[in-house]
Amino acid sequence: MRAVVKYGQGDGEVELREVPEPTIGPQDVLVETQAAGVCGSDIEMWHHDVTFRVNTPVIQGHEFSGIIREVGREVQGFAVGDRVVSETAAYICGRCRYCLTGEYNLCPERLGFGYGTDGAFARYVRVPARCLHRIPEGVSFEHAALTEPACVAYNALVVKSRIRPGEPVLVIGPGPIGLFCVQIARLSGASPILLVGTEGDGKRLAVGRQIGAEVAVASAEEALAALQEVSEGYGAPLVVDAAGNSAALRLALEAVARNGQITKIGWGPAPVGFSLDLLLTKAATLQGTYSHTWRTWEAILSLLKTDALQMEPMITHQMGIEDWERAYRLVESREAVKVLLWPEG
Repeated sequence: MRAVVKYGQGDGEVELREVPEPTIGPQDVLVETQAAGVCGSDIEMWHHDVTFRVNTPVIQGHEFSGIIREVGREVQGFAVGDRVVSETAAYICGRCRYCLTGEYNLCPERLGFGYGTDGAFARYVRVPARCLHRIPEGVSFEHAALTEPACVAYNALVVKSRIRPGEPVLVIGPGPIGLFCVQIARLSGASPILLVGTEGDGKRLAVGRQIGAEVAVASAEEALAALQEVSEGYGAPLVVDAAGNSAALRLALEAVARNGQITKIGWGPAPVGFSLDLLLTKAATLQGTYSHTWRTWEAILSLLKTDALQMEPMITHQMGIEDWERAYRLVESREAVKVLLWPEG
């Protein structure tokens, strides 16, 4: 089968290869991929600009939906033909305190699809049955493939943040995660919702307005001015950093209200390069967030079933995996919001 493979530890070391179809163990299923989303982390691995270990060679892709084609002999509750999505924790130890308390997303030995073990930019992917969730009736494979980034946003805002109806939220970064944060903030009753990007984010900011952001601007100065007006000078009780770079965190510190919270989703490998004293003088909380758990996935799938999340504006491009490099460049240039790849395009 053809697969998009990260084959080395250098910039650009990704290519389309012929690889063997995976074999499954007794507790696994074989999923035939129907749609797979390109994530910003796939681009970072393409350039090898990462702060985590990549087990090369590895098939990329961790946002996917599909159909079960084979079931391991010990698997219960799933059958050939089931429409499914999969969580990303392809390997966990199962014995640490995090695994034993249901917070397996924080397992120190966790390995995810697409960097730690083979992912879904291929026709077939081996999936442990414990990762599976059924796609609700009426939800398309395309929409279901975006369950994972929506779960990242849900975990950040609902599980890890203090979000209150009627209070403003500022989201920094209009990529797919930031846009799902806008949607989760809207569903949580936050108001107004402000979204900020930079030059070149025009198309993504337009999507942000479409899905619930009352304010969507392309500079920190505009964001701070708008926030000053809507908050009567107090700032945002919740600021979500979905960008990850130093400038985003600096803006978050300036924008957060006293006793407020900054929830940081975006990764930023470079040094911050400025004082964090403003966090102290505001008595604000800086909260990290990572990945998701079973309960998060079920919540998002329920929201998909009821059409509470707007998925169509999020999917701007679809193409076969032979066009993977074009897909990566569309994401890298911010021309796309979310690109879906078909394994047999």
